[in-house]
Amino acid sequence: MLFGRHEKHLPTAGEALKGRPEPAFQLPDRHTVLGNPLHGPYPEGLETADFAMGCFWGAERVFWQADGVWTTLVGYQGGYTENPSYEEVCSGMTGHAEAVRVVFDPAKTSYETLLKLFWESHDPTQGYRQGNDVGTQYRSAIHTHGPAQQTAAEASRDAYQKVLTSSGHGGITTDILPTDGRPFYPAEPYHQQYRDKNPAGYCGIGGTGVSCPIGVARADG
Repeated sequence: MLFGRHEKHLPTAGEALKGRPEPAFQLPDRHTVLGNPLHGPYPEGLETADFAMGCFWGAERVFWQADGVWTTLVGYQGGYTENPSYEEVCSGMTGHAEAVRVVFDPAKTSYETLLKLFWESHDPTQGYRQGNDVGTQYRSAIHTHGPAQQTAAEASRDAYQKVLTSSGHGGITTDILPTDGRPFYPAEPYHQQYRDKNPAGYCGIGGTGVSCPIGVARADG
């Protein structure tokens, strides 16, 4: 976003910053747009999806505007540093990507609908960058909750690669990985719903203009 080193590789667990056992701030109670709690545990029947697609300010707004989404929050995922700060993530030495957690009602929307939004709202072929935002923290990634999400995410990637290739785009670099117990660390309060608080603020994401097929694989099997 605004500052950070242009790291070209992810640190190992041994190289990563050590972090801290507890977060250095308190997360707000409620979403400024949707009005629902940011904290879990969430109501029974809701499901969780995690996406990294560049600057999380604009990415979060993509999802809170979608039908069936109950709450969203931004944070850091996929790295090693415990309870990292924004400045630490921007250093490239935590291993984390900027990510959006999406809590949704599967009776009103589907995981594959969220996948379509994910693919179409950024360029998943750019590697460790997204537009002018350069660094490993801006990589494209999907962190899946269970084998059904993993299967759906992989199927949607393969389907989207076909249409991207036919449109002259390169290969998808998106990581699709199980959460495997690695925590999602919420970002600082000023990052939460940033584009609601700053409507004209920086966004930093943009799609390829290529539509992603839907109906390839359902997250419910």
